[in-house]
Amino acid sequence: MAQTQRTEERIGQFVAVDPVVDRMRALRAAWHPADGVAVFNRVYLTVTEEIGHAIEAGTFADRRAAATLDVRFAERYLAAVDAVAGGRSAPACWRPLFHYRRHPGVRPLQFALAGINAHIGHDLALAVVDACRILECAPADLEDEFDRVGDILVLLEERIREELMPGPDLLEIADPLTHLLGCWSLDRARDGAWLAARSLWQLRGLPELAGEFTERLDRSVGLVGRMLLTPLTRP
Repeated sequence: MAQTQRTEERIGQFVAVDPVVDRMRALRAAWHPADGVAVFNRVYLTVTEEIGHAIEAGTFADRRAAATLDVRFAERYLAAVDAVAGGRSAPACWRPLFHYRRHPGVRPLQFALAGINAHIGHDLALAVVDACRILECAPADLEDEFDRVGDILVLLEERIREELMPGPDLLEIADPLTHLLGCWSLDRARDGAWLAARSLWQLRGLPELAGEFTERLDRSVGLVGRMLLTPLTRP
């Protein structure tokens, strides 16, 4: 949202990003670094910190809208963590990551991208709808914030691939890994999330149909996550 007047009206109701950042930092301290969910958590913590800094720096025209979207987005990941910790079932999109989190044949880059796939492919669309209800606006009003968050995610995904891609000493698995990860695109996932958010918003008056749409989205994203986590053991 670029409207200055709306920004000024909302600034007194600013939503803080710090609580979700603190929660992810606590998880980072509690989990073993090799844990697959911990790998994603480190990545996502970096993303959330980057977005928080951008909000504070005034990168977003409407800070409250950006913070609300960011927090609702993060809360969906944290809800999946809480569900598993409490012995409950996580959304289907998250189940492969939690199931394979300690598999020795899955590489760190796979864990990171499987989490990003679940979070963007499923959670981001729902977070846009959550934010629209809180802010009493339509998805089109959040398009600028959505795009700026997406731009940060793209830059961080590039960094993740550089840092976590196996080196020359692991060439025997690099080819299948490169092929596997080449089947997934953050840009396509982001475009799909935006379309899903707009569709869910149009379906908000039809709860049964919206629920079916959300369930199918959850399952389809989970299937992609399972593919990304295909174990790649050394021969």
